[in-house]
Amino acid sequence: MSAQAHGANRQTSPQWTNPLRDPRDKRLPRIAGPSGLTIFGVTGDLSRKKLMPAIYDLANRGLLPPGFALTGFARRDWANQDFMQVVYDAVKENARTPFHQTVWDRLAEGIRFVPGSFDDPEAFDQLAETIKELDTERGTGGNHAFYLSVPPSAFPTVLQQLARCGLTDQKDDAWRRVVIEKPFGHDLSSAQELNDIVNDVFPEESVFRIDHYLGKETVQNILALRFANQLFDPVWNAHYVDHVQITMAEDIGLGGRAGYYDGIGAARDVIQNHLLQLMALTAMEEPVSFSPRDLRAEKLKVLEATKPVGPFDETTARGQYEGGWQGGSLVPGLQEEGGFADDSTTETFAAITLEVESRRWAGVPFYLRTGKRLGRRVTEIAVVFKRAPHLPFDDTMTEELGQNALVIRVQPDEGVTMRFGSKVPGTSMEVRDVTMDFGYGHAFTESSPEAYERLILDVLLGEPSLFPVNDEVEQSWKILDPVLEHWAAHGRPESYKAGTWGPDSAETMLARTGRVWRRP
Repeated sequence: MSAQAHGANRQTSPQWTNPLRDPRDKRLPRIAGPSGLTIFGVTGDLSRKKLMPAIYDLANRGLLPPGFALTGFARRDWANQDFMQVVYDAVKENARTPFHQTVWDRLAEGIRFVPGSFDDPEAFDQLAETIKELDTERGTGGNHAFYLSVPPSAFPTVLQQLARCGLTDQKDDAWRRVVIEKPFGHDLSSAQELNDIVNDVFPEESVFRIDHYLGKETVQNILALRFANQLFDPVWNAHYVDHVQITMAEDIGLGGRAGYYDGIGAARDVIQNHLLQLMALTAMEEPVSFSPRDLRAEKLKVLEATKPVGPFDETTARGQYEGGWQGGSLVPGLQEEGGFADDSTTETFAAITLEVESRRWAGVPFYLRTGKRLGRRVTEIAVVFKRAPHLPFDDTMTEELGQNALVIRVQPDEGVTMRFGSKVPGTSMEVRDVTMDFGYGHAFTESSPEAYERLILDVLLGEPSLFPVNDEVEQSWKILDPVLEHWAAHGRPESYKAGTWGPDSAETMLARTGRVWRRP
């Protein structure tokens, strides 16, 4: 018997028991109760590279119940053993934690596969029967989450099928939940339509919209940095902050994703969800508690107070990358990669200016930018402070002194950097910028979990703090829609060379107010 199939024939009915501990003791991890997860679109890259490895890593860390069940649904002529091999290969290639045969054997006992298409009622009837069997064999107790790793166009069909065969029914104390990947619509009206479709089948408290950036350890550290330290709160406002820059840059192109990406673009793909969520966490007021309700309430207040700054010809920028040199290699431009229409106006770089109309942030611009084929891969939040009102130095003493900044590095080198002025050693008084750096990898011995580990566990625990709700999604579109409408009416994006930091208009966008973009 192969290693990956070992254990699949053992018939056991493990029972999960909650650890005897005070739930307020945060030193011990929370372990998911009896439950199962069904993945639609299980043959896609997301499932193979992120979801299945994350499930193994959770099992390896002892955070899944012994009877956990994983069911795959796809249009493949596979048996359970075939799907088990797919999961095994994905785990061996992409898991974060070391491979342990005993962990795999226990996980493999709960792996099932149901073949079929989304419009096949018989396949969903078989899925319902499989889940019923898992409740008996694995002790999942009727608790199941359905992960829709599929295009939004398939949501109505899948949801209707789940409802038709009774898989959305929540009986007694058991729960049923649905997990949805972005994009959450194409604009405000489509987002509202999508939310209506989902909420017709699942109540809002059972809907988990995945924004994997919110699962990153460094993003969650924004809350700890701001609210656990008195050091920062007194200066976290318009009296001291000059502006905020939030950047998500990628050094790769679209490659095989061009067909998917055309018509979506950088603003819809990244700004509407990732960057606006990062901005909300940066600008929000201190919540009464870190309960999902209180945390969401403060984020929503920020989004409701946020407006795009005009005129958009001067306060926004967009571009499409051309071929050029990047990392010592000559890379193709967007049009050479194929999959894009020659006359496409879909942007691969987007930058916008926002303002938060609140007492704390009045007059402070928030600059958000994202793009493909930029100088390097990095995501960061830079809070840039105003210059000191009086400098008792000659200009020559401080000509190399910039503005103080606090930079939260989300990826790839997770940590926090503070930039401030210091005297240069020597007999003369010369001040220049220095940095003080905190890195997760240096300060903690345990590596940070992948975002999908945290988010999948939160789904199974019913912990919704890191998942945007209807109101947040719709408010984000209200912020972005005016910019998108302006761009749609004003021709093609500007070109920029691969390996640079975007089009010239992005530099002009900040230069008009005497500011410059950071070079991470």
